[in-house]
Amino acid sequence: MKTLFDRSAVVEIKQRLSALHPESEPVWGKMDAAQALAHCSAAMQMALGDTLPPRVLIGRLIGPFFRSVYSNEKPMQRGAPTHPSLIVSDQRELVREQERLAGLVDRFSAGGSEGCTRHPHPFFGKLTPAEWGTGMYKHLDHHLRQFGA
Repeated sequence: MKTLFDRSAVVEIKQRLSALHPESEPVWGKMDAAQALAHCSAAMQMALGDTLPPRVLIGRLIGPFFRSVYSNEKPMQRGAPTHPSLIVSDQRELVREQERLAGLVDRFSAGGSEGCTRHPHPFFGKLTPAEWGTGMYKHLDHHLRQFGA
């Protein structure tokens, strides 16, 4: 299982991130590349504990049953619900978002298990650092695949 606590996975993600350009078209979804990266940065800030979004009711009810989806080896599927705090609809500048996200990925990776939030995920609930590391890799992979990177 790939995780952002593995340096080779971080290098891979950052190489794929740098392959995006302003003309990158989404294979699915409504966000452009800069918005998707801003969305990913907001998720990284959540994993780092910089933001503490509240649990959503549906997550409290069924989130634990789906927790393994966040950290198993299968890629994330299209159309998964997004927490309202992670929705990006305004225009962003791609290079700025690439730099911001790359810095957050480095910070998360360098922080290791101790750098992860202890705050519950808004949908899945309490996650271990290993689940955060794998889940964040999968989330970034999902959005990079969205743009063919």
